[in-house]
Amino acid sequence: MDNYQASNEIILKECAVNTEEIVRIGEVIESATSHFTAQCYELDSFPPLGALVKTQNSNRQIYGIVFNATTEGIDPGRKPLARGKDASSEKTLYEANPQIAKLLKSQFEALVVGYKEDDRVFHYLPPQPAPIHSFAYLCPAQDVTEFSRSFEFLNTILNSSVSLPHEELIAATLRRMSIVQEDKHAFLITAGKHLATTLSGDFKRLRTILERIRE
Repeated sequence: MDNYQASNEIILKECAVNTEEIVRIGEVIESATSHFTAQCYELDSFPPLGALVKTQNSNRQIYGIVFNATTEGIDPGRKPLARGKDASSEKTLYEANPQIAKLLKSQFEALVVGYKEDDRVFHYLPPQPAPIHSFAYLCPAQDVTEFSRSFEFLNTILNSSVSLPHEELIAATLRRMSIVQEDKHAFLITAGKHLATTLSGDFKRLRTILERIRE
């Protein structure tokens, strides 16, 4: 399977966010209490901005929201070079240069917004960070629905000191989560009311988010 085919399969599964299939997409390579970085198993097959992902072990699942993704050279001292001048498409470029996939890596960063333990969901930081080499999964619809019953995770995003696009991330997250709700409109209205209370003293910031979740 080539990289483009693998990437397309991941995207199709992820876009059909109402699936109950748990899709393993990578492995944690850097971890902190507030966020983690996972390397993807396939090039360019990272989840989209705002996707809910999780790591899990025998007794705890840690939830994160994707806020950044990159593809770069494995060797930080060697930048990728343009190779497609005479190629008819990206696919033929990769076919003619199969070594590219071995010289690059794709990874994504996720902001930790909660965890699940003993069948209870908590919308605040877990006691310990995700272990290195934990598997990272796209959350199925059931997880997304359960986690989004409370909007407390929005406060975690708003108040995070991690360098990330706060307003864009909140809007992308709410748009994605709304897909699995029974009443998408009601979900976004309720989220907007929560934000209006939280950001009552920052109308410019509130308006930026609301404009991006408008149906």
